[in-house]
This record gives sequence, structure tokens and C-alpha cells, in this order.
Amino acid sequence: MKTILLIVGLLLVASGGLWFLQGLGIVTWPQESFMIAQTQWAWYGGATSLVGLALVVWSRR
Repeated sequence: MKTILLIVGLLLVASGGLWFLQGLGIVTWPQESFMIAQTQWAWYGGATSLVGLALVVWSRR
């Protein structure tokens, strides 16, 4: 179970980080993404990354 939580947490951190950077307009890949330079996606990505980080920490206990 801890391994599954760790994997899910890491995936959430990675995807949330991508959403955050796309929302800020730092990452413009893929070009046709609707999230680029949309501030709301930076907030969603930050929240998703925090949830993923909490899962990673929880899985390591």
C-alpha cells in the first residue's frame, strides 16, 4: 500500500508541477494546450502538487 501511495503521490507532484508551470506561461508544451498562461491552472497545479507531496510524506512513514 505504501508503494502505491508513493507512486500516486509522485505522479500528482509531477502533473501538478506541469500544470503550475503551464499556468504561469513558463512551459509552453504542448503548443495547443489550453492551460498555457491561464492563472487558474497555476493554482490548480500548486494544489495538486501539495496533495501529492502530502501523499509522498505519508507513504514514507
